[in-house]
Amino acid sequence: MKHIVDIFSALGERLTHFGSDENSNRIMEEAIAANGWFTRVDILRAVEAIRVEMLDRTKLENWLKNYTRGTLSKRVAVIMAGNIPLVGFFDLLCVLAAGHECHLKPSSKDSVLMRYVVDQLRDIDPNIAICDYSADAAYDMAIATGGDDANVYFREHFAGTRTLLRGSRHSVAVLSGRESAEDLRALYNDITAYSGLGCRSVSMLFVPQGYVPAFERGVAENAKLKRNVQAMRATLTIEGAELWDAGAFIMRRGEDFAQSLAVVTIREYADIESVKAWLNSNAEHIQCVVSNMGIEGSQPLGRAQYPALMDYADGVDTMRFLLG
Repeated sequence: MKHIVDIFSALGERLTHFGSDENSNRIMEEAIAANGWFTRVDILRAVEAIRVEMLDRTKLENWLKNYTRGTLSKRVAVIMAGNIPLVGFFDLLCVLAAGHECHLKPSSKDSVLMRYVVDQLRDIDPNIAICDYSADAAYDMAIATGGDDANVYFREHFAGTRTLLRGSRHSVAVLSGRESAEDLRALYNDITAYSGLGCRSVSMLFVPQGYVPAFERGVAENAKLKRNVQAMRATLTIEGAELWDAGAFIMRRGEDFAQSLAVVTIREYADIESVKAWLNSNAEHIQCVVSNMGIEGSQPLGRAQYPALMDYADGVDTMRFLLG
């Protein structure tokens, strides 16, 4: 797997300067024009997270030590989502690291950035095993990410093929009520990054009874989300609903995940064991937990949007799926 480490660490070196040259700035402008939910800040955040967490040579080498690659190369279809910038990159990395051909179908909402990365990889190694996906072709395996409705189609289309399908998930924060201003600034980023569209974007806060986190008021970076927040604020105010306004999002007490990107649910708890029990019973719906309270499997506040190589989506080891 040394060759793969060489290729992807070289990609990481190239991405070090992303956003500081004319070409990458043009790419960002095209990506934002193609997807109105993308912002320059979010694109740079996504590239930085990938570069630091997934393309560091030492991290790649340590990650790949956990696996033994087979000798048989297989054709793997990868159908990507486009809700956040480069969200499908890790699947591409896994397929190539497993020694397979990656037949790629980027989302139309994120094709600009993904094609840019693929072009970089092909420039580094012209023989890299990346091909365009064809709906009419047969594949040995398929990885597809979309909503729950899309998965119904994927199951039918890839019937008889080994599949790894991902649907909708949510992320939560568990707070002690003793968080510092710095902690809350970090959590604010967990909530607002990518306009709340990512499955790792925190949309529910577990808090001690009577506690409401005092976030520094901000403003939504994305114009579409800003309008969403303004409309929700006006509606709830007219209804006389109890709410706490953080500027870029609104907090409301409740038991369920909110249906609006503008709203974050505050869920009170009497004891931490009840929170742990809830997390266990709802594990299939949870993508990420952030907390500074030592909750098993949680990430520190502020790290929701920086998954490491072993932080597999939906808790399913993508490499073991590909090598199995």
